[in-house]
Amino acid sequence: MTDLPSAPASDSQIEKRDANNPLRDSSERGTANGGSGVQHVKVSEGHEGQRIDNFLMRELKGVPRTHVYRIIRRGDVRINKKRCKPDHKLMLGDEVRVPPFSGANVQEPGELSASLRSRLLNLVLLETDDYLVIDKPSGMAVHGGTGIRLGLIEAVRQVSTDWAQAELAHRLDRETSGCLLIAKNASFLKSAQDQFRAKTVEKDYLALVHGSWPSGVSKVEAPLLKDALGENERIVRVSDEGKPALTRFTAEQRFADATLVRAAPETGRTHQIRVHCQFVGHAIVGDDKYTAREIAPALKRITSLCLHAEKLSFDDLKLGKRIEVVAPLDQQFLRLLEAL
Repeated sequence: MTDLPSAPASDSQIEKRDANNPLRDSSERGTANGGSGVQHVKVSEGHEGQRIDNFLMRELKGVPRTHVYRIIRRGDVRINKKRCKPDHKLMLGDEVRVPPFSGANVQEPGELSASLRSRLLNLVLLETDDYLVIDKPSGMAVHGGTGIRLGLIEAVRQVSTDWAQAELAHRLDRETSGCLLIAKNASFLKSAQDQFRAKTVEKDYLALVHGSWPSGVSKVEAPLLKDALGENERIVRVSDEGKPALTRFTAEQRFADATLVRAAPETGRTHQIRVHCQFVGHAIVGDDKYTAREIAPALKRITSLCLHAEKLSFDDLKLGKRIEVVAPLDQQFLRLLEAL
């Protein structure tokens, strides 16, 4: 897929290889599918605060996300001539080294069907000139990747020309349903990212967990560490070596074999609610990745993750007010609660 070396390049190799390459501004979006040499991209105002992995996904259009992470790990992506991590936030004026790639094997997004277009339009909970809030269905990945040619964001960009520059303001797991904030322009994307970074965005989830949630557990504060199970799969565990993570919990409704809890994460770690529930000893129903103990027979048949992003609150600085959006539980989740 690429012309990259088989081993990480040294700083001197990087500098020698890039000596004669011009610097271009990141307002010149994307590259031709025919392939590209090394590029040096200067971060413009519209991309300040964006994560480097998301920045590269737009610069290297169609390149699988796994490849983006691979070239970051290898050290072929540099910010101001220094190595970086996928979650590194860009600053205005940063110089990003984008390594060469061949467009021959680029994975083009799948084509949006008429039925999916209609479905996405019906899932819009709120739309302004600057953003969308979509009720993401369970089972739909938020972005494309290995084996997924059309994620939600790629589909959204094909719905209308007004949504063509849409970017994810945050993410939800593939099996998680509910409120997903999508920026329609770079200005709002930066505003949303600033709010997530300042922890002023409020997110409330509903989760159905196995067993009886302990009445004395109102918060879980346990650091989380990501481990690789393979090239395309990650698992998260509680570890002193991990990043700080805090989730607040409230028991909403108790059943014979399960509890409906409200979870409010104050940090945004991967799989945070799922792992914190497991850590307490009450994994989320339908979570085959983190349910490692015997479960009630009545719940064994549940294969979809019972985790729903019910509420999202953030500031609309243009309107000068606080926005709160609520996504109703889907019918499958409601039927399960009624059955219990």
